[in-house]
Amino acid sequence: MDDSAFEDATSLQARLEALRAEHRDLDDAIARLGDTPAEDELLLRRLKKRKLALKDRITMIERMLEPDELA
Repeated sequence: MDDSAFEDATSLQARLEALRAEHRDLDDAIARLGDTPAEDELLLRRLKKRKLALKDRITMIERMLEPDELA
């Protein structure tokens, strides 16, 4: 692995960890909002949508870092 590929992988790994942390934080926020009155329903839906988008990005980066092995 050359220096450029190593830096790319390291950068992707750092981004992956940041996305995972944000995903966990959103999960906590969603859980707290679930205990509040229905007036926060719009915010709850937005947070859930953001969480799903983060999950998609996390999955994409994981695939880039660990590509499928050929059979």
